[in-house]
Amino acid sequence: MTINVIFDMETRDPDDMFALCFLGSHPNVALQAVTINPGTKAQVGVIRHILHLLNKHDVPVGARNSDSMKDVVSEFHYEFLGIIPPKEPDDFAHNLIATTINLYPDVVLLTGAPLHNLRLLLKNFPLITIKRWVGQGGFAGDSIVPPQLRLPKFNGLETCLTFNFNGDPKAALALLSSARVMTRDIVSKNVCHGVIYHQEFHERMKPFRNNSIGLNLIYNGMELYLKRRPEGKMFHDPLAACITLNRNIAQFQEVEIYRKGGEWGANLAKNTNTFITITIDHNQFFQTLTQS
Repeated sequence: MTINVIFDMETRDPDDMFALCFLGSHPNVALQAVTINPGTKAQVGVIRHILHLLNKHDVPVGARNSDSMKDVVSEFHYEFLGIIPPKEPDDFAHNLIATTINLYPDVVLLTGAPLHNLRLLLKNFPLITIKRWVGQGGFAGDSIVPPQLRLPKFNGLETCLTFNFNGDPKAALALLSSARVMTRDIVSKNVCHGVIYHQEFHERMKPFRNNSIGLNLIYNGMELYLKRRPEGKMFHDPLAACITLNRNIAQFQEVEIYRKGGEWGANLAKNTNTFITITIDHNQFFQTLTQS
């Protein structure tokens, strides 16, 4: 079964790029749009280049602020991909998301960035509904996660800082409470920090590296990354991308998510349509990532 996906991303961290490589080459994903935060012309150039490598030239690219002069592309992107000229987006990100939802009402919206583009979507398109949002962010603490499933670094915590939700907290709270979002699957920090692409993972990937363009880009990119940082890379967004396709990778709890003192937490709740990850099946994750 093929699923339609919109990917809202950023480029400060390479794992968004690797998630895009997965989405753009997996046989069961129809990537319908990519939106970028903030969406500088340099970012658009990088994303268009990756889409070109993936033979996804027809996938439209949206930006929130293409005139921004912020330096928001990591040095690693250019080390891996080479010097890439800036490009123009096809539309504002929130306009492109709305257009894509109207064309594909069942489209899944995956976010791996601060949620500015989604805030503008809700504000400017009051009739738009999102069937399923998969958001990388948030945190499930001790009251949600059983002791045997907790990462030691988070044991004893109920709340934690999370980058994407704190990038635009008002947007996060609006999406988490909106009746216009039918299902919210939150791929949270307490799980993401347990998924690390290290040398052992790299060796496990080796037999699959030529099975698709996307897998080849992931493998070669991480080959370079591991030379510079042999401790490895947390794979937040590729995990969220895989869960977008295969929800059974994760075990979820229905919750209400809250913000307290700048940190995020969750309480068990019913009828919220908000589900947060408490653990994952690492083998299912790997199988989904390498399927071609």
